[in-house]
Formats: sequence, C-alpha cells, structure tokens
Amino acid sequence: MKRGLLPGLALLTTIVATPVTAAECDSVCMLGQVEHYFKALDRVSRRGATVDDVDLLLALLHPAVRYVHVEYEADFGRAEWRQAFIGNLERGAYANGPENEIRVLKSIPGKNHLAVEYSHGVVGADGTWTAGESYLVLFAFTEGRISLVKELW
Repeated sequence: MKRGLLPGLALLTTIVATPVTAAECDSVCMLGQVEHYFKALDRVSRRGATVDDVDLLLALLHPAVRYVHVEYEADFGRAEWRQAFIGNLERGAYANGPENEIRVLKSIPGKNHLAVEYSHGVVGADGTWTAGESYLVLFAFTEGRISLVKELW
C-alpha cells in the first residue's frame, strides 16, 4: 500500500459510507464536507502526492462535480479536473510540505450552497497557523455531496 493511502481511505469510507440526502446536508454537513475537501486538496498539493491522492479527493465529490475558476477561465468536469491534477503532478507543480494547510476562515450557508472564505497558511514550529491571502469559493451540493467548486478570485 502506498504511503499515506490508509488515512485517505478511512476519510473516504467515512464520507461515502454515510449516505446523506440534500435535505439532510445542513450547514454543519456542508462545512464538514468542505473541510474534508480542503484536507484532501492539501494532500494532493504536497511533495510526493500520487494519482491515488487525486482519486481520493475526487471520490469525496458528487459524480457530476464541476470545477470553475472564473479568473483563469477554467470549467472542468470530473475527468478533465483529474487530468489537470495529474498534469500538475507530472510536471512537479506540487511542492508543499506538511506545514502547509488550507483552512476555512468564514462561511455563509445558503440553500444547497456554502460560500467560503479560506486561506492557504503555514503551521509554525510552535503549532500556530499563519494565514496567507484570503480567497472566496462557492460550493454547491447535490444529493448531499459537493457538486460545484467555483473559485471567485
């Protein structure tokens, strides 16, 4: 088994094995899914990340998920998004270490949506987290799972 795959499988099993309907995915549920998404994204962004890490991230999401980045004019379905991640892995674009961590700063729930202010930050030797620049992303939920990630920066 590849390094780090077991914790990812435990996270995936927890989320996928717990069926949630859209009506049951309240603001707490949506925020929890977003936090799991960012943890999985952190894993993909680290040195030594693998295609398995990409697949574990995408498995957290609705099968019909879309990734949209307004500024960069990106609009990907799951397969295109996976290929973009793999392309970045192959060209060595991901070099973060375990001290790099994305955190949610604020969130505003709506009907099947969650607007999130987040930041990439660094955990120092003393355990304190220092935020970088803040970003805005809108998540939509279908059948209780993230179905849209729309970056608005």
